[in-house]
Amino acid sequence: MQTPVSAKDKKSFIQWFLNHYQLKKRESVWILNYIVNHQKLLDNVHFVREAKFCPRGLIMSSQCSDAVPFRFYKKQLVTTDAEKAFHDIRMNQHEPLYIQLNFNKSYQSIFYAAVLVENPFIPDDYFITGEDQDLAKRLLEKTIYDYQQQAILKKIDEALDKRDQQAFTELTDHLRKLNNMTFDQPFGQI
Repeated sequence: MQTPVSAKDKKSFIQWFLNHYQLKKRESVWILNYIVNHQKLLDNVHFVREAKFCPRGLIMSSQCSDAVPFRFYKKQLVTTDAEKAFHDIRMNQHEPLYIQLNFNKSYQSIFYAAVLVENPFIPDDYFITGEDQDLAKRLLEKTIYDYQQQAILKKIDEALDKRDQQAFTELTDHLRKLNNMTFDQPFGQI
């Protein structure tokens, strides 16, 4: 569980951000200044990644970012109208507001990292591509194969130690069948 970020830390971060970055929309500056000056609102602000998945998400971008200038998400509705977003923020200060700021090297900023919290609304499979799923499947198949092969080899050794011809024959047949299994891609390329 994450430690909650204090309102004081959020306020310090927003002030630092406004002093170091120029936002693409001037209304974004107004909204951030409004948030800084309202303690109740600051308490309900959370800085996250992928705010588009949040019930009330706000995305703002600086001039040095290629991302969209401004987006406000409320449930399934999306707007680029900062005045509508400001009105909603002002009228619903008691509701959580999730903010994503896009700026150059945001992933490397210790100031941003200090106020970022995990986004609980990101779908579980959001960061997993089909290629990742295929790779995970092949890795699991390889792990199972290696385990089964080692178990059979151990039993073959035991059969040899006991001089059990029938068990040895059955186990070597089983090992041959296991080794003849084909996989989509050679394991060496995983």
